Amino acid sequence: MSVSVQHLTKVYGAQKAVDDISFEAKKGEVLGFLGPNGAGKTTSMKIITCYIPQTSGKVEVCGFDVSKHPMEVRERIGYLPEHNPVYKEMYVKEYLNFIARMHKIKDIKGRVGEMIEMTGLEREQHKHISSLSKGYRQRVGLAQAMIHDPEVLILDEPTSGLDPNQLVEIRSLIKNLGKEKTVIFSTHIMQEVQALCDRVVIINKGEMVANDSIEVLKRKVAGEQIITIELKEKVKSSQLAKIDGIYQVKAISDHRWQLISQQQDEIRDKIFHFAVDQKLTLLEMHKEVSSVEDIFQKLTRQSN
Repeated sequence: MSVSVQHLTKVYGAQKAVDDISFEAKKGEVLGFLGPNGAGKTTSMKIITCYIPQTSGKVEVCGFDVSKHPMEVRERIGYLPEHNPVYKEMYVKEYLNFIARMHKIKDIKGRVGEMIEMTGLEREQHKHISSLSKGYRQRVGLAQAMIHDPEVLILDEPTSGLDPNQLVEIRSLIKNLGKEKTVIFSTHIMQEVQALCDRVVIINKGEMVANDSIEVLKRKVAGEQIITIELKEKVKSSQLAKIDGIYQVKAISDHRWQLISQQQDEIRDKIFHFAVDQKLTLLEMHKEVSSVEDIFQKLTRQSN
């Protein structure tokens, strides 16, 4: 197991920033670490990366305890904090050379060149970091996090400030890295979670409220099925309400309806047979699928 977090707690005075959370992240997995502002995500990441100590609980990275073996942990982790702390007065290539020397990389020139190409910094490599846009500074931050080829990548809001084209490139990079490394990343962009994550951990007010794949979470939080249908004929809501399992009918237009069921079993076959029995022409039928935003909102509201 690349990262193991067991009963992690962090207390500041009377406030519990992180309250007894446990999860694991495996090699070859991209784990989304989600939560509202102030939920404890950044605090948890800082503990995993040995920036701050925990109050209680145990965290291991590649078998090393973060409290007992911080240097061994840091050697195996690449970390991009939310506020990217680069040296703005340095040139891009100069900065990456400096980071490579700190990590005692043997082929510094080759590795720096590889990182510049991987993160799309070829045109910016001879510029001062202070002159770069926020998006390109993020790329520099990603390059420094990956330069020593760590087993684990911890990325806090890695795509902050990127334009749409840069987003596609960096998401693809993270996805590819996740095939051979352990990647834990925090984001507020739910489309990224859908596109990148094998699994998500959601915390709220320091407590863990979810730890599962997106598909499993969708089934758990759905609670009801919403089916949208379109009929050729006009019908009354009272007629549609007779369908077994339907407890609410909403009119969208004269011919379009939303049928809502609280049953967990598939309801669309019953709607189809009802239309056949009533000699109605069913032009369209589809189930509304919960989005990642829906899952996030429901779970964080429930915990409140």
